Amino acid sequence: MPDYSKLHDMLSHRIRIDYDTGAHVSGYLASCQPAKGQVEFVVLKHVEMVDSKGQTVGQVDELTLSPNVTVGLATDEGPRGR
Repeated sequence: MPDYSKLHDMLSHRIRIDYDTGAHVSGYLASCQPAKGQVEFVVLKHVEMVDSKGQTVGQVDELTLSPNVTVGLATDEGPRGR
């Protein structure tokens, strides 16, 4: 498992988070949550989202996300099956 606590050392730096699809998100690391130990969420500023073809698909002033490896996806809310 990656050591996400190393993100604390990257505060104020521009970082890039790469995904298995080839897409990536980059921005200035504003904060890590929790403030100590294994990082579960980060706040990025001046964010650029780039798809697997290298096209910028979005830019936002701030984005909170988890840099951790995804282990599953499921519907949390929405239409129910029949």
